[in-house]
Amino acid sequence: MTGTTGEPAVLRLAVIDADTGFLTVLARRLAAVGWQHRVLGSAVRTEELVAMRLNALLVDLGVLGPAGWEYLEAVCRELPELGVIVCSGPSTVAQRVRALRLGADDWIGKPCHPEEVVARIEAVVRRRRRSRAGAESDALMAGDVEIRADQFQAFVDGRSIDLTRREFELIRLLAGMAGQVIEREEIYQRVWGYAMAHGDRSVDVFVRKLRQKLERHSPGWRYIHTHFGIGYRFAAEPIGSVGVVEPPRPAAARPPAGAPAREVEARAAPADAPVGAGLRL
Repeated sequence: MTGTTGEPAVLRLAVIDADTGFLTVLARRLAAVGWQHRVLGSAVRTEELVAMRLNALLVDLGVLGPAGWEYLEAVCRELPELGVIVCSGPSTVAQRVRALRLGADDWIGKPCHPEEVVARIEAVVRRRRRSRAGAESDALMAGDVEIRADQFQAFVDGRSIDLTRREFELIRLLAGMAGQVIEREEIYQRVWGYAMAHGDRSVDVFVRKLRQKLERHSPGWRYIHTHFGIGYRFAAEPIGSVGVVEPPRPAAARPPAGAPAREVEARAAPADAPVGAGLRL
């Protein structure tokens, strides 16, 4: 990983862990790549994390006990710009899903190789640096919605839509490519950071959640349009506007003439159906 000048970028990492064997091996690897790191034996206040000027936080939830979930949620909520990676022992799918939904960027199961830990941290930090580098200094406006990359949030009339980190990354991507149809696979690759597995419905689930929040806060506009079998297009269009032409859909998905606008979208977007197995966050 290099900085804008081509020189190796210094990465600052805090580790909340008590596994001395793991910490010893990890420290050697971090020293080899020239990263600065600090080991924390327990949770610290978010203000202290800010003072450390960290790029990422690696945390073993087992060290924090039952309060670890609350701490993880607080860190992800109060420090949305900080990369957060959970590195813990044996876990269930429900635990991993919970951590990701609370805002963690990744989950690494122990035992693990330090090289994989370093690579995953690099991936998280790289995605965040690219996001910041591509963010415009001014707010992005679309319909009633104001998208603020500096706050990781979107607003309507000054009121926050209360987006999760993943939902913000999704709307930022879609709005940044307004008018273009983006395939589901590309959305997943750019928002989640790796290739989408066959049958994964995460993109559809998160688009549906994002739509619901947009409709609740800005009911007079439609923002995200489904292109059946392909992906999604972002375009702020007043509901009931005259002259709005949707791209052609497959014949089997074309609704009868005169169907209401919301019925049209419901029939044209079966990908927003409830998710089954295979959801990946």
